[in-house]
Amino acid sequence: MMSTGMSSNLPMLPILVPFISAILMLFFGKRVVAHKIIAVLSTSISVVVSFYLLIVVLKEGMLVFCASDWSAPFGIILTMDLFSCIMVILSGVIFFAGTLYSIFTIDYEQQRNDYFVLVLFMAMGVNGAFITGDIFNMFVWFEILLVSSYVLMAIGSFRKQLRETFKYMMLNILASTLFLIAVGVLYSIVGSMNMADIAEKLATLDNKGIITVIAMMFLVVFGIKGGLFPLFFWLPQSYTEPPAAVAAIFGGMLTKVGVYCLFRVFTLIFVGNTAFTHSVLLILGIATMLIGVIGAVGRFRFKSILSYHIISQVGYMIMGLGLYTVMGIAGGIFHIAHNVVVKSCLFLTQGITNKISKTDNIKEMGGMLAKYPVLGWTFLLAAFSLAGVPPFSGFFSKFILIQESLAQSLYWAVIIAVAVSFLTLMSHIKIFLYVFWGKEKTLPHPEDNLRRNVTGALAPCIMLVTASLAMGIAAQPVMEVILEASKQLMDPNYYIESVMSIAGRR
Repeated sequence: MMSTGMSSNLPMLPILVPFISAILMLFFGKRVVAHKIIAVLSTSISVVVSFYLLIVVLKEGMLVFCASDWSAPFGIILTMDLFSCIMVILSGVIFFAGTLYSIFTIDYEQQRNDYFVLVLFMAMGVNGAFITGDIFNMFVWFEILLVSSYVLMAIGSFRKQLRETFKYMMLNILASTLFLIAVGVLYSIVGSMNMADIAEKLATLDNKGIITVIAMMFLVVFGIKGGLFPLFFWLPQSYTEPPAAVAAIFGGMLTKVGVYCLFRVFTLIFVGNTAFTHSVLLILGIATMLIGVIGAVGRFRFKSILSYHIISQVGYMIMGLGLYTVMGIAGGIFHIAHNVVVKSCLFLTQGITNKISKTDNIKEMGGMLAKYPVLGWTFLLAAFSLAGVPPFSGFFSKFILIQESLAQSLYWAVIIAVAVSFLTLMSHIKIFLYVFWGKEKTLPHPEDNLRRNVTGALAPCIMLVTASLAMGIAAQPVMEVILEASKQLMDPNYYIESVMSIAGRR
């Protein structure tokens, strides 16, 4: 029997830590050293806080915070169940790694112009989206993180970069408009913004048709933000232009906010017609992984290949949601955790190779393994994990998804999932052979051919690939936590009763 949880101020911490840190930076003006110190301290504290919150939730159950002590469904609430805790931990780890990497790779002038302030405001928005218990405030947190992302994507102000930033902004404005329309239609039916209250009221409505239509509206909104087929068209080009540190945070974390929202609403709110809605999700998930990997196989720009693999790996996550069983959801969550870590690592390694070779075209690189063996093997280990090679985390998440698909006799899904893993491995082996193997390419300027010190930038890459290996080696205890999170998601009454009994004063 799962504990219903307790009322607590603790859910505010993942929001307050980056928010207060970002405000504090502003008092130091253009002092870059102070910004760096505060950013590292803030993100490291966030990691510690997130693990502490996980321990508390495992022991006490869901944490619920009621703003100004207003009871649900009238007041604004923050909630933290195990799924939220897992996502906040991932957020803390990625922003910590991205901050460390940024210190060594982002230009001084950009750091001086509040780069780390923007990163922390984005972290606040991401965490807010993970712990809000209000569907409208989910929109608000999305807008906070998106405002920061617009500026970070435009860093450097190159022509192609500004063009892709404009496209990214326009598409997200469109998605946000649709988000507001969907929220408005939903409110017109249930008269509430509180997700627990919405779920409770929708379960009693007879008009399932309009609920399914609203569900599809939310699927489009979060599908755009998460890079789901056929709504991913904006992603590959947009994520190839920002600096590697920004691309790692975007590719590792931002798309997963959309995926998180799909998991949340399609396990809590839109569960009245699962035979249709989750079948659609399953088909879209399989199509996403297949189209994404096909795009990656045909590319020769390092960052472009990685961008298409973002799309492909989202497919596995949505496949787990579409299976809609405890094990299926668990496999999807495990794959989110694995992919956030590994995908960020791969983008960071790409940034280092780009700095060394002065190009992103893998055909123009070569022989880096001789001078940079740690970089080469770090990339290869991360690539093996993404492809699902044991004992890395990617193997176990895919194994769970394939096992559950076999249990449901979805043999076509299994065949595609295995084929996509093979193509994923093949495209990363292509990168390794072009970039790290073979004869070293000589650059025109002699000083560019000297061995560069990349130790500082490489440290977060090693940290992330080690985390992936640790998740694989410790798969059983990790899976126990994820399985408990999956059980909570598959029991909407747990969320509803926890929120309404604590925040609703039942």
